[in-house]
Amino acid sequence: MHPETVNRPEPIDPASSVMRLGQIGFDAPAALLARYDLQLRRVAHGEPIPGSYWGDEEAGIIGNTVHARDDTPVHSLLHEACHLIVLPLERRPDVHTDATDSIEEEDATCYLQIVLADELPGVGRERLMADMDAWGYSFRLGSARAWFEQDANEAREFLKARGLI
Repeated sequence: MHPETVNRPEPIDPASSVMRLGQIGFDAPAALLARYDLQLRRVAHGEPIPGSYWGDEEAGIIGNTVHARDDTPVHSLLHEACHLIVLPLERRPDVHTDATDSIEEEDATCYLQIVLADELPGVGRERLMADMDAWGYSFRLGSARAWFEQDANEAREFLKARGLI
């Protein structure tokens, strides 16, 4: 079954152990996003992030652009970028803040963000799944890892059918 993202009860403390974009820099994520015809826009410290669904430090999406700050969690950047990646190209220009209501696309997004974490130096899927759990993603098998390894067949097939993995 599909993963369910729960509403966070409060913002993550910036000093928490969740990996932040400032820890890995913007170059590698920008290059990764460019492979999918996406742009990464750096937002100044303390400025609101345009197109952020969750607000606070969470990444935002508008059209083909992912917006993030140094304090944006890496998992958030990847999640929002993957929302755009799984969409058909013709739908991207219409996206602002919320990319989909589709469970199938949400599942594919979660799966792809885990896969793409391996493309970012110093991140990797193990770290990303731990950060997803710490942030509050909720999976019926109890963790991102269990879902990814045992319950994500439909998401994997969705991505394979579109040539994304």
